[in-house]
Amino acid sequence: MKSRILRVVGWIVALLVGAFYGTAGTVTQASLVGPFPAGLLLATVGSAALLIALRTLTGDRVNALAGGLGITLATYVFSQVGPGGSAIVAAPTAGTEWVPLVWTVVGPALMVLVALWPDFSRLPAPARPAES
Repeated sequence: MKSRILRVVGWIVALLVGAFYGTAGTVTQASLVGPFPAGLLLATVGSAALLIALRTLTGDRVNALAGGLGITLATYVFSQVGPGGSAIVAAPTAGTEWVPLVWTVVGPALMVLVALWPDFSRLPAPARPAES
């Protein structure tokens, strides 16, 4: 019983941390350094690192799914226009229309990739060739 409660708490924490990363990534993804989309790169690398860490440190695919769901939900929520007509995320400029589209796809794609990546630690060790 205690183990089940701890797992559920871990999933909730992963969802909240994912939402934090998704919020930061959604706000930052539009940052450019010259023509280079540095914000998109930082948001993608940070989100990937979070999901890989969740999967690796806990050994549980559901933690990676919860973190990715948090990233995806935060991206969706903070990309909407508010009731007053304002948006948190600035509209893309000419030539950077692709950046928000890529960020919209990155969260779910990373979530699926990390959660469904096979667990190679459970494979049998390769057989050693017989010495002669």
